[in-house]
Amino acid sequence: MAVHASSDTKHRNPLARLGERLTKSVTQLEADELQEDSVRMGCTRMCDLEDRQEATVSGTVRAVTLRPRVNVPALVVDLYDGSRTINLVWLGRRTIGGVEPGTYLRATGRVTYTRGIPTIFNPAYEIVPIRAH
Repeated sequence: MAVHASSDTKHRNPLARLGERLTKSVTQLEADELQEDSVRMGCTRMCDLEDRQEATVSGTVRAVTLRPRVNVPALVVDLYDGSRTINLVWLGRRTIGGVEPGTYLRATGRVTYTRGIPTIFNPAYEIVPIRAH
């Protein structure tokens, strides 16, 4: 008999949710929570992004990197929503106040795949207070 996991944990019985919490790793529980937050905020899950799609994504900043270029610097943020990571790239920026590992962001822009990685260049963004989303 196959048991299918539902993405909506609110409607499962309490015993099933407890069993799930006891058998999943902390990393998987955090990933599930990030995905639920993303859906609750009306964002597109990163694993569902398509090339050239206009999208709003949200997640936790995993890394911030400055890629020095000869003419234009590029600030690259790895944003993770529990399903996948996307690169947010701001051309001509060296820093963005408040954007650091652990920050929760919502970003909007056109998705392009660069070397197989979903990327949004110069996205509009909003820092979302933790747990206020």
